[in-house]
Amino acid sequence: MKIDYSDEKIEVKPALPVLPLRDIVIFPHMIYPLLVGRQFTVSALQEAMILDKHIFLCAQKSPAVENPGRDDLHETGVIARILQVMKLPNGTLKVLVEGLIRARIRALKKTGSFFTGRIQVIPIDRTRDKETEALSRMVSELFTQYVRLNRRMPEEILLSISSVNDYQRQSDTIAAHLLLKMETKQDLLELETVKRQFERLSEILRSELEILQLEQKIDGSVRESLSKDQREFYLKQQLKAIREELGQADDVTNEVDDLYEKLAKLAAPPEVKEKVEEEIKKLSKMHPYSAESAVVRGYVDWIVGLPWNIYTQDRQDFGKVKSILDGDHYGLDKAKKRILEHLAVLKVAGKVKGPILCLVGPPGVGKTSLGRSIARALDRKFVRMSLGGIHDEAEIRGHRRTYIGSLPGRIIQLLKKAGSANPVFLLDEVDKIGRDFRGDPAAALLEVLDPEQNMTFSDNYLEIDFDLSKVLFVTTANSTAGIPPALMDRMEIINLPGYLEHEKVHIFRDYLLPKVKNELGLENIKTEFNDASVNEIIRDYTRESGVRELERQLNSLLRKTAQKIAEGNKHKSFPFSARRINELLGAPKYLHTDIKAVPEPGYAVGLAWTESGGEVLPIEVSLMKGSAKLTLTGKLGEVMQESASAAVSYIRSHAEKFGLSPEFFDKMEMHIHVPEGAVPKDGPSAGITILIAALSALTHTAIKPNLAMTGEITLTGDVLAIGGLNEKLLAAKRSGMKDIIIPFRNKKDLPELPPELVKGLNLIMIKKIDEAIRIAFDNHLGRKIKTEPSEKKIGPGASPGLY
Repeated sequence: MKIDYSDEKIEVKPALPVLPLRDIVIFPHMIYPLLVGRQFTVSALQEAMILDKHIFLCAQKSPAVENPGRDDLHETGVIARILQVMKLPNGTLKVLVEGLIRARIRALKKTGSFFTGRIQVIPIDRTRDKETEALSRMVSELFTQYVRLNRRMPEEILLSISSVNDYQRQSDTIAAHLLLKMETKQDLLELETVKRQFERLSEILRSELEILQLEQKIDGSVRESLSKDQREFYLKQQLKAIREELGQADDVTNEVDDLYEKLAKLAAPPEVKEKVEEEIKKLSKMHPYSAESAVVRGYVDWIVGLPWNIYTQDRQDFGKVKSILDGDHYGLDKAKKRILEHLAVLKVAGKVKGPILCLVGPPGVGKTSLGRSIARALDRKFVRMSLGGIHDEAEIRGHRRTYIGSLPGRIIQLLKKAGSANPVFLLDEVDKIGRDFRGDPAAALLEVLDPEQNMTFSDNYLEIDFDLSKVLFVTTANSTAGIPPALMDRMEIINLPGYLEHEKVHIFRDYLLPKVKNELGLENIKTEFNDASVNEIIRDYTRESGVRELERQLNSLLRKTAQKIAEGNKHKSFPFSARRINELLGAPKYLHTDIKAVPEPGYAVGLAWTESGGEVLPIEVSLMKGSAKLTLTGKLGEVMQESASAAVSYIRSHAEKFGLSPEFFDKMEMHIHVPEGAVPKDGPSAGITILIAALSALTHTAIKPNLAMTGEITLTGDVLAIGGLNEKLLAAKRSGMKDIIIPFRNKKDLPELPPELVKGLNLIMIKKIDEAIRIAFDNHLGRKIKTEPSEKKIGPGASPGLY
């Protein structure tokens, strides 16, 4: 359908997207900015941008309704044209619309998440008789008086009204500019004849003028009754009376005196005191209720509230320090030893010098609580700042005072909270810092953590240096992979490996059980857990390097015990057998990867590192008729796929040595699969396992039982070092593996492994792939792989076990 708008003909579709408005009514010929944030309104707007940028705007009957239906919308609104759409930083859309013509909804249906309405245009009233002209002049005069009396409306509006010749447009323009309630404006919009609109406008304007004239009369009478001197005296007396009523007499003077008193007691460097004194003088000359005075007052409060040169005394009994660390955490001997060395230097030298400690380990091993224990052992204050997800550099350095609501960064805020300039400051999750257009927080941390720079740390809000050199910074991370290199260069990495099963049993009995019983009020109830029941929880209901899930499962068990007591059970003792635990916790949550007791050709067991600890990694290889095709499945990462390709290439390049034809791969397809296909797997350490499994399939020879292996391979036959050896050996031991092939280059890691871990394991260190092949294909099946070039060659397609 076509509509007349000013001097143009506009084609409008009969069905348009509907955009409900809250607290606003839009009239034809007027341009309005709208903020669109609700999902269905955004969808309607997007649809309108497709349909010639036309949309139907109507007001909601109640602005409080979040998701309006048909009965919540006014029937009459305007067809509008979208002029501009702008996306704001908070995700909201700012839309500039122009009202075109009145219309009403005839039918409404839901299209996706938004409404589409069949629209009927209300024809423009073109009446131009003398009565309408008289009403037009009267309303125009009343509106002129209204604008001149109303201080909130600029007189420039009158210029836009005087240039309008069309009665309908004049009526709509005046209605749009009036400061009225939404309901009144909606009534005006629904009037279809220009004569009725003018009549209603004259009623509204007369009423508004009466109120404005009364306000002006009251204001004028007050002004006339007071001379300039009397008015000033009156206002001063009035202000004084108000302050006395509020108990704030001489507030400004008292506040300045208080600040000078705090400055006298402040143990800050001279340049800091000079800066504060300068700000207090500035404050004394300002009006107490001005915005600038609030900024200055807040700034001075922050500076005088900081712990300048306030230090706590470290604990002198080093034996006590060691006993507190040992008492708070079981195991973690390497980490505690390094921490004690650090604290010993701190005691002897009297200052923090050297790299920042960074505790790296999987979740739940005690990184954060270890930082808290360091503070308790040293008898220092403890503050913690979580860096996970921080994107804004201002979180570290603060905002400048020119910004509204500016504050110092979190470093300064937490030091004020600590009340001392030498707390133990834990920077948690340093590997999860983000960065975006607001800056790089990791770069801001460089100055904080560098001992050569942090004695003059500058916060954007303070604009004066603060000495952080006495602060003992400790950082934590789950992995070093996410730590920026420049930041890691300033840290000393202390790895916290996962706990062994016997360590978890000890932690369960001595730490978790007393803690959870105390939290649940069961201190006087006897709970009996034997080793079998504790191991049942650890093996079948948790899969982690730490003990957080173990604590949750214990909490679940004891909550059920508390419920029984609350229901009237009078028992003082509650035994927890393995069977009882299965009844209370249900079926086991985790099933450990099944390892074949008797290996089959094409099957080998590898070892993998995960964030929750180590896992065994069975690898299966199957051969089929085909042509030189390698298929990899099991949700393998790019690096692991490359390791598989390297393994196959090594076998092909040394085919004769293994009794295979050089062309064996031309007439077959090889499928390598790593079970538990939904779990992502990556890394190069499975290279040796893939090679052994592939060779086993090609020669139809099973490998030695109870053998697991790990190592990265090269095309020249070398076996390279791997990471996560502690966790991998733990997984092997848990799965009953006896012989473990590891790279010779990991020999350096063996002294750091717990004796309980390596006990009962036969660790076989290799430098070359051939050594792994000789070990894996032992003579237990009456056949041994030749690792020297064979004179006898097997022709294409005749390799044993291929088809």
